[in-house]
Amino acid sequence: MNDPRVAVVVRTKDRPRFLDRALRSIAGQTMQEWECVIVNDGGDPAGVDEMVARVPEEHRDKVRVLHRAESHGRWASANAGIIASTAPLLVLHDDDDSWHPDFLELATRYLDREKNEDRGGVVSRIEIVWEHLDEHGDYVSYGRETFQQDLTAPALTDTMLFNRFVPIGFVYRRALHDELGLYDERLPVVGDWNFTLKVLARGGLEYLDPDVAYAYWHQRPGQNGSTGNSVIASDREHRQVDAQIRDEAFRQYVSEYGPGLPLYLTKFIDQRLVEMEDRLRGEIERYSLPERALRTLRRKLGR
Repeated sequence: MNDPRVAVVVRTKDRPRFLDRALRSIAGQTMQEWECVIVNDGGDPAGVDEMVARVPEEHRDKVRVLHRAESHGRWASANAGIIASTAPLLVLHDDDDSWHPDFLELATRYLDREKNEDRGGVVSRIEIVWEHLDEHGDYVSYGRETFQQDLTAPALTDTMLFNRFVPIGFVYRRALHDELGLYDERLPVVGDWNFTLKVLARGGLEYLDPDVAYAYWHQRPGQNGSTGNSVIASDREHRQVDAQIRDEAFRQYVSEYGPGLPLYLTKFIDQRLVEMEDRLRGEIERYSLPERALRTLRRKLGR
């Protein structure tokens, strides 16, 4: 295909059923000037090739596959797909997620506007789709909710705490990688959050539509292995890498500016927690609640 507008990078490994849904989501877009690079990260090539063969013929030449004999990880796979593509806009489409048919059209139209030329990308509201395996072996939805529905914008201040959007909802300019670098391949998880912090530190982002979700984040609580979501199935790893990123940033700050402000803030925050604990203790004693309730509250406060 000549001059695609958006490069869609799909990372997959031994999840052909999900990949089939993802490819139907991509092929069903009303904006058809896209290219798709599938990075098979050490999975069975036959299952991937079979799903690609199901793509409608008019779109099949837009899809390329990088079969990797060994797994290199999520973010090395993302980078491989980015490098293998050419379009000026990028989006990571996880193999188990999906889109509204108008998503790419609306996102490219937003980024084409002259007033948005300094925006690094645009974020869709994201709808979580809760799904489970039914008696026929199909994944079916049993509930939906808007992710971070109270936010007015995907701001850096909020994202400092945790990621406020996931890759399926973020279309961005390839030039961001020229400026900020590729995804950090050292990170087994949360590489998207790490990159998002850099993007938001560079400049603000907006929601494509404050009221409508055009990106669907499918989640399967209780599922592990190849059918699980990393944010659920790899919760411990997420917390470990989150702590690693924060510690690296903290050490960089201290080496540049010294420990003065962090020392003050850690003591200030600790004092506020002690005051809160004392108030909670008083409330518990006032209403004669059992001591174990206090112990539960102390654990939640990290004390």
